[in-house]
Amino acid sequence: MSAPFPSVVPSLTPSLRGRVGRDARSGYFPVPHRYRLHLALSCPDGLRIAVTHSLLGLDDTLPVTLLPAIPDTGDGGYSVLRPLYEASSHRHPGPATAPVLSDGWSGRIVSTDPAEILTDLARRFDGAGADLHPGGAETAIEAVRLLCERSIDAPAQRAGRADAAPAEREAALRLLLDGLAVVERRLDGRADLLGEEPTLADVQLWVTLVQLDTVHRWHLDAAAVQRIADHPRVWAYARRLAGHPAFGRHLDLDGIALRHHARCLGREAAGAAMQIVDWAEHAQGRVRQPG
Repeated sequence: MSAPFPSVVPSLTPSLRGRVGRDARSGYFPVPHRYRLHLALSCPDGLRIAVTHSLLGLDDTLPVTLLPAIPDTGDGGYSVLRPLYEASSHRHPGPATAPVLSDGWSGRIVSTDPAEILTDLARRFDGAGADLHPGGAETAIEAVRLLCERSIDAPAQRAGRADAAPAEREAALRLLLDGLAVVERRLDGRADLLGEEPTLADVQLWVTLVQLDTVHRWHLDAAAVQRIADHPRVWAYARRLAGHPAFGRHLDLDGIALRHHARCLGREAAGAAMQIVDWAEHAQGRVRQPG
C-alpha cells in the first residue's frame, strides 16, 4: 500500500526499547497476562495506547494501570514507576515517565517508546478486536504518524507561541492548515483513513485532533481557530470516532486540562473560547480516571 501522506523526518525515540517478538525465542514473547501497560490518559501517547488496547480487545490479556493526570515528581515522572526504571536501567538518569510496557516475569520495562508499543500491541497480541495493522499498510501508518507529529501538532504549538513573530506564527498556521487539508482530501468518500475499519492511522489522527482542540486551541486567536474548524470532513470524523466506545470512553477531558495548565507557560488567546467539538457530548461511555 502506498503512503497517502507526505513523509517527514522522524523524531528522537526513548532509550528503553525492547520489542515483543513472535515466539519464545524472541526474549519477550506475547504470553497472556505477562505484561502490563502503565498509562496516563491525559497524555496523548497514553490515550493512543489505551484506544488501541480497547480496539484490540485486550482487556483479558494485557492489564492496564492508569496513572494520575499530572506526574508527581519534580522532573515530570511518576514515583510509582521509579522501581521499574531502576530495575531496567541502574541509576536511570531521566524521569520515570509514562507510557510504559512492563514485563511481570522479570519486573523490568520492555519499552517506553509509544510508537513501538502501539505496533507491538497491534501485531503481536491476539485479542478479540480489529486488525489495526493490516499487511501492506506499514508505510501508510507511519506516514500518518509523522504527518500528525510534524504537520499538525508541532506547527499548532508554534502558531500559538506568544513570543513568536507574527510572520512565524502565520507560517506555522499555514503548515497546520496544509496538514489538515491533506486529511480533508483523504477523507473524501471514506469513513476511515486506510480502509473500511479503523487502523493505527486513525488512532494516531484522532488523538492528534483531540489535542488540537483541547490543548493547542487555547493559544490560538479566534481567526486561526475558525480556519482550523473549516475542514468539515476532518471534524465530522473526529466526532464520529468520539462516539465509538473504544475511543470516547478513554477521554479524560478534566485530566487533559489539568495536565495542560500545569505545564503550560503560554498566554490564553481568544480562540480558547471557540471549542470545535463538544467532546463531552459525543464521547459516550467515558470512565472516571484517577486523580
